[in-house]
Amino acid sequence: MNRVATTAAIAVTLASALTLTACGGSGGADVAADKKQTLTVWAMGTEGEKLADVARVYEKANPNITVKVTPIGWDVAHQKLVAAAAANKLPDVMQMGGSYLTEFADMGALEPVDTKTFAEKDFFPAGWEQGQYDGKTYGVPWYVDTRVLYYRTDLAKKAGVDEAPATMAQLKQAAEKYQEAGSKYGLSIQPNGLDSVQSFYQFLYSAGGEIVTKDGKAVANSPAAVKALDDYTSYFKKGLAAKSVRPGYDVTKDFNTGAVAMFFGGPWHMGLLDDNYPDLKGKWAIATVPADRTSASMAGGSSLSVSADSEHKAAAKEFITYLTGTKGQADWFERTKDLPANMNAWKSGRLATDPDMKVWKTQMESAQVSPTQPKWSEITSKIDTAIEKAAQGKASPKAALDEAQKAIEPLVQKQ
Repeated sequence: MNRVATTAAIAVTLASALTLTACGGSGGADVAADKKQTLTVWAMGTEGEKLADVARVYEKANPNITVKVTPIGWDVAHQKLVAAAAANKLPDVMQMGGSYLTEFADMGALEPVDTKTFAEKDFFPAGWEQGQYDGKTYGVPWYVDTRVLYYRTDLAKKAGVDEAPATMAQLKQAAEKYQEAGSKYGLSIQPNGLDSVQSFYQFLYSAGGEIVTKDGKAVANSPAAVKALDDYTSYFKKGLAAKSVRPGYDVTKDFNTGAVAMFFGGPWHMGLLDDNYPDLKGKWAIATVPADRTSASMAGGSSLSVSADSEHKAAAKEFITYLTGTKGQADWFERTKDLPANMNAWKSGRLATDPDMKVWKTQMESAQVSPTQPKWSEITSKIDTAIEKAAQGKASPKAALDEAQKAIEPLVQKQ
């Protein structure tokens, strides 16, 4: 059994246990925000590492509060959250990825957001929507995320590529030209592994496809989805993209050497390129996702949620207020390059003046939010499997998605 299947199986078992144990209410009397106390916080990936620095700043201004941040890798985050929830050991505050929140809200593990303190109008609609489930809000948007196209402008001139690809057809033509000019791969996209679907979304959404409709109908093998996967896997068949990548692969290294000429990346890649490869400055640019039927990317990002069983809800709310306010958001962008979810943070500084920020903002306007499905992580794992089978030539795109459709249908909750 592969890692994705194993994780999904464990999650199903633990989720069943949690359904029986989660009460959805406070675990005890809430401690007043001004009392001396310790807040436990879980955050994932780079955010988990950077948040500790912010926590120290917060502690200086709030000496009664100790913030204990535990960084967790994204590859094990879902499993750890489910296990902790089943054991009633969730932290007071936790970072919730867009695909996680619905599941944990459905389990009764999260405290509803105080919408008098956190106003919907202050945040990007896509960010706020990701924190909602069953008519309530369970997460305050921390940062928003989407994908855009990164491309080497210096290599483009050598390859005879005059401008950023505007269509999916032009994207493939550019990949071919880059390769002819010396790049090993014209485009880097994920052929297998956990969350391959996030690489595929750009093709799927731009083709007009979905995995599950907003009203709860599985459409993973629709003509648009099959077309998108056929286009996606054609890069592997033609040798325009690597047919396999090692775990933890960092595309920026090959982008720096020119081995990879283009890739779809998030805002954090800007920081990685600037910090690690300063000599590459001026030799790369970003552009919106090339259009098929439309130009559409995934709407990702994370929210901050409070455990329903936390005894520090008041202090947790104040900490989240700090992290998601205008100043806190602008500071977080400078530290991480995560796109602020609070729209007021975009009105000053680099966010208001940098041309690249306009690209991100434009892409966010058409980015698509995943439907609110409690088993979304398990659902997308079926697409991960379909991508791998099609990319490795073990099944046609249609056959792979037909199999995924059958596996997804019983997992979908009707809206």
